[in-house]
Amino acid sequence: MPPFGASRIQAQDRARRAGTRPRTNHTLETALSILRDLARFLTEHCGKDDWALVDVHDVEAFLATSPKARKRRLVVLRQFFRFARSQHIVLIDPTRTLIVKERNGFRGRTLTLDQQRELFRRWTTSEHAHPHEALLGMPALLHGASSTEVRMLQITDIDAAAQTIRLGKRPHPVPLDPTSWTVRNAAWLTARHGRRPTRT
Repeated sequence: MPPFGASRIQAQDRARRAGTRPRTNHTLETALSILRDLARFLTEHCGKDDWALVDVHDVEAFLATSPKARKRRLVVLRQFFRFARSQHIVLIDPTRTLIVKERNGFRGRTLTLDQQRELFRRWTTSEHAHPHEALLGMPALLHGASSTEVRMLQITDIDAAAQTIRLGKRPHPVPLDPTSWTVRNAAWLTARHGRRPTRT
């Protein structure tokens, strides 16, 4: 029974003879390094030294150690576990139900409640915060606007009569609370008159 690395080299040779595009040596080396990293992770963090003991949770935990490399790693692991199953090394492929693309959603750092309160006070009461800073910050703080939605915001997205704002591709305009509307008016006055309005 040839090991996984040998099977990849044999596939590379077959591709050359067939005139198709064989995997490069670098691709093969990368695949083996990913398997090496997985083996170390399983031994050091999961206490497992047998491929047959690996389950989907172990693989998911390994992929989570490097989210940016998830796609490349999962492709290699699928190839390996398909091979392992064909050779009866494992009974079940633990990568079968995993998806390459992670779920959409924000996964970055978030502010603590105290930090959010501090920003809210700065944007609503401080004389040192420019109104435009508050205009861009309040939609994110109070309405969950993404950086893209804030960056693409235009004056035509603001409906003065309805006191709403259209954010990105959201299906409905977002109603602005009194504080957000006050911030919007302060920023508009600053742009119109070229000066910082006095807060009341």
